[in-house]
Amino acid sequence: MVYTGGLPHRPILACHTDFQHPKDYQMTRVTGSAVAGITALVLATAATSFAVAETVKTVNGEDIDSSVVDFYLETRLQKPAAEATPEERDAILNELSDIYLISSQDRAKALADTASVKAQAELQYRAMLAQMVATDFVTSNPATDEEIFAEYTAQIQLQPGTQYHARHILLQSPEEANAAIADLDGGADFAQLAMEKSTGPSGPNGGDLGWFSPEQMVKPFSDAVIALEDGEYSKEPVQTQFGYHVILREGSRENEPPPLDSVRDQIKQRVEQQKLQQYIEGLRSAEAASG
Repeated sequence: MVYTGGLPHRPILACHTDFQHPKDYQMTRVTGSAVAGITALVLATAATSFAVAETVKTVNGEDIDSSVVDFYLETRLQKPAAEATPEERDAILNELSDIYLISSQDRAKALADTASVKAQAELQYRAMLAQMVATDFVTSNPATDEEIFAEYTAQIQLQPGTQYHARHILLQSPEEANAAIADLDGGADFAQLAMEKSTGPSGPNGGDLGWFSPEQMVKPFSDAVIALEDGEYSKEPVQTQFGYHVILREGSRENEPPPLDSVRDQIKQRVEQQKLQQYIEGLRSAEAASG
C-alpha cells in the first residue's frame, strides 16, 4: 500500500490483507526485468500451438504463413484464432501485408544488416526463448497441494497478531494539532472535526483509515496507535513526515488469516515462481562453476 498524500501508510509492496510477502517475485516473467522492453508480438504467450503452416498470401515475394497470421491475430485481438470473425481475420491479414510490404523493401534489407537491428532481433529472439523455457518449466513443475499448504502456513506465521481500526486528523503544524486536541477535550466529535480540519485525503470520510496492521503505517504513527486504548485519542500531536496527526483508535482485533481456498491461486503462483527462481539460480551457479 503506497502513500499517496495524507495517509500515513508506509510504502511497502503489499499489505497483509492481500496475503502478499515483501519478497514476492513477479509471476509472469523470467525475472523482474529480464524481458522488459520486448514487443507485444514477442511477449505474447508462446504456448499456443498452430496447425501446419501454409502460405496465405505472398507480398513482394515474401510468403505470409498461416501460423504467423494466427499468432499475430491472437496477439492483437487477445483471443484464440479460431474465434476470429472473417472480418477480423481480413483486417489482421491487411495489417500483416503492410508489415511484410514495408519490411521487404530494399531500405529495410539494408537496415536489417545494421548492428542495432541485429542486436534488437537477437534480444527479442533470446527473450522469446527464455519466456518459452520459463513457461515450460512452470507447466512441468506445478505446485503440489503439500507445497501450497506449506507456503500458506509460512505466510500465516509472518502475519501480525493484531489489526487496528483508527481515524486521524492530519494537520500541518503542532499548534493546529494541539488546537484540535483541545476541541476534542471540549467534546467535539472526532469524525466531524476531521472533515472540517484534516488536510489528508481521508478527511472527507471523517479521517477513517479502516483496519490495518502496524507495519502498514509509518512507525511513529503505528507506535502511537498501539499505545492507545480502544476509543482513546492521542493527547499529544504525533509527528510523521506527512505532518502532525491526532489519532483516534476506534478498535482492535486479532488478525484472522484468509482461508486457504481464497488465496490458493496466489500461493500456487508464488510456489511455482520460487521453483523457477531456484532453477534460474541453479543455472547461474552451474555457469559460474563452469567458468
